[in-house]
Amino acid sequence: MVIRTICLTSAVALTAGSALAEMNFNRIASFETTLNMAAGEDTSRETSAEIIDVTADGMTLVYTDSPLEAIGLIDITDPANPQPKGNIALDGEPTSVAIAGSVAYVGVNTSESYVAPSGFLAAIDVASGTELGRCDLGGQPDSIAVSKDGAFVSVAIENERDEDLGDGRTGQMPAGFLVMVNTSAAGLDCGSLKAVDMIGLAEVDGHDPEPEFVDINGLGETVVTLQENNHMVVVSPDGTILNHFSAGAVDLEGIDATDERAILRFDESQPGRKREPDAVKWLDDDHFATANEGDMDGGSRGWTLFNKNGTVVYESGVSFEYALIQIGHYPDKRSDSKGVEPESIETATFGGTPMVFVGSERGSAVGVYDATDPANPVLKQLLPSGIGPEGYVAIPERGLLISANEVDLIEDGGVRAHVMIFEYQDAEAMYPQLTSKGADELIGWGAISGMVADEDGIVWAVNDSFYLFQPTIFKIDTKTKPATIVDAIPVVRQDGNPAQQIDMEGITLDGKGGFYVASEGRTDRVIPHAIYHVTKDGVIKNRKGEIGLPTELMAVEKRFGFEGITKVGDTLWMAVQREWKDDPKNHVKLVAYNLETKEWGAVHYPKAEPAKGWVGLSEIVAHGDHVYVIERDNQIGSNVVTKKIYRIPAAEMVPAALGGELPVVSKELVRDLVPDLQSFGGYVVDKVEGLAIFDDGTAWVSTDNDGVDDSSGETFFWSIGKVD
Repeated sequence: MVIRTICLTSAVALTAGSALAEMNFNRIASFETTLNMAAGEDTSRETSAEIIDVTADGMTLVYTDSPLEAIGLIDITDPANPQPKGNIALDGEPTSVAIAGSVAYVGVNTSESYVAPSGFLAAIDVASGTELGRCDLGGQPDSIAVSKDGAFVSVAIENERDEDLGDGRTGQMPAGFLVMVNTSAAGLDCGSLKAVDMIGLAEVDGHDPEPEFVDINGLGETVVTLQENNHMVVVSPDGTILNHFSAGAVDLEGIDATDERAILRFDESQPGRKREPDAVKWLDDDHFATANEGDMDGGSRGWTLFNKNGTVVYESGVSFEYALIQIGHYPDKRSDSKGVEPESIETATFGGTPMVFVGSERGSAVGVYDATDPANPVLKQLLPSGIGPEGYVAIPERGLLISANEVDLIEDGGVRAHVMIFEYQDAEAMYPQLTSKGADELIGWGAISGMVADEDGIVWAVNDSFYLFQPTIFKIDTKTKPATIVDAIPVVRQDGNPAQQIDMEGITLDGKGGFYVASEGRTDRVIPHAIYHVTKDGVIKNRKGEIGLPTELMAVEKRFGFEGITKVGDTLWMAVQREWKDDPKNHVKLVAYNLETKEWGAVHYPKAEPAKGWVGLSEIVAHGDHVYVIERDNQIGSNVVTKKIYRIPAAEMVPAALGGELPVVSKELVRDLVPDLQSFGGYVVDKVEGLAIFDDGTAWVSTDNDGVDDSSGETFFWSIGKVD
């Protein structure tokens, strides 16, 4: 990993202060959107939770579910135990929802094409599910907002462009505009509807404004983002344009601006990067915050506080992205396109403190800022929000923050779309559990795999093949809270070039200051099954540094190879994740290699019968009179069955010759990790991959976040106490 010397004042506040603060947000529950589907309904259909709001009593959440053409309802009377209240079907695709009292106002897109946009605004009684009325909008709605007094609704009519036409540029008619319509006892007063023309305001394709997001302050003023136009507009309650101005640009320095197949390097720049804000929320009657996602030419990777007169009060620059890098949430595959991509924003006052919540769509996290001083907001926390957060709603009266996460990985067998619930508590911050130091250095990391304990609370860990061209050994100090990556050692060949094409899945100490690393091979990608001897400086010495597998093993190898390595005396033991060609069903090899005699051998380990998918091993650690392994399935969320630590008597670890019948060792359950993973308040993640045990028996466990690729980005790194 590239280590870059920088100033990280906001990240320092996060790592040094939040864990010990009296009040913190912690996730207390998550809700899978499929739970709102009716009995017998096809749960293999895609669902989503995008924009979300709450009824005035704070007890019912309402979110838009575009794929199902419905809004979903969640009962949060007990926020730690959210309950489904079902879906309400709509006559089109919902794009946004805003609630006044118990009436949900929903923008519904019914467009037949980009050139014939259409849609309507519906008023729906949340309690009964009855539609109270609807107004034709004359175009394709995007964001909507209700005034604080519930008197009117503002709707951004985007009339979005076809990104596959004309190089995806603006200039595609018809142009967008703003709609304002009064509410009534019957739901909506369609006769009051007025359209606010925004043509000719912006310097960027001013003839084709595409209003993206709206919000209304206490004075009834609507702020509108024209995202592709990189422009802001403030409109009076009667539809008069009070002010408009360019959103401006930011000079980005010290960023990763190139997609290089998961190589983290923070030494590039993007001067004059247009903000192109997406979401906008008023902080007070004079200031509003924008999430600068970008869409056409821009995306400044951060967020901005504006005065409505057009002046910039605060600009986060790269500090928000840097904070996400430190907690392992940087999505490297987006380096060439908007980085962590801040898309959503929320504001609210908790305990007398005005706060701004900034959601990273690609980093799957939300930053919590104390905005007491609008000119100098302070990052207090980063929360894991779920995959692809699209919308947030704060409920300060109940001390709650809600995130709606749109990504549904049903087609990939992954986790479904979720709504997640956070509570403002007098408690330590639960997340992050692992971060990298940030006083004057930036260490990028992700995809933590194998681990080994050293002295003085130090754990060494490796990343896996997600960073195939940047293999790294990380030094983790477990004495800090959260645990801290204090050094990153690139693994290189003797010539100094990165040791590309290895998949590090296990690490152990060599007893002389260096390491042995196990690489899981894939012959289809020219990744060898191998053991590497690595110096303390990360160098694989020529010839002597690489130990290839013998022909007896290569003749039966499969893709799922070594996952973990440990050293017992002169013998290295490696766990093979799944059955190879000569293994009996539900038995995997624990392979031995004697460093002195150069002899290979193995025993068989009996693993569980999978309920779904597969079950395999993902770590091996010798400690005392036992050898410990992690046995897990590849399931996620509600499908999880097996995430467990077992131990094997060391006396049974007597390797037999390869090619013949292997002895089968016995195993004893040490800990079921599912309750631990459930206690973190989200869905249960699939990849429990790391285990490190100190001399006193204290064990640490970690999960692999897949480099934030189709993943929530969450890395859980926690101690389970003493295994003895």
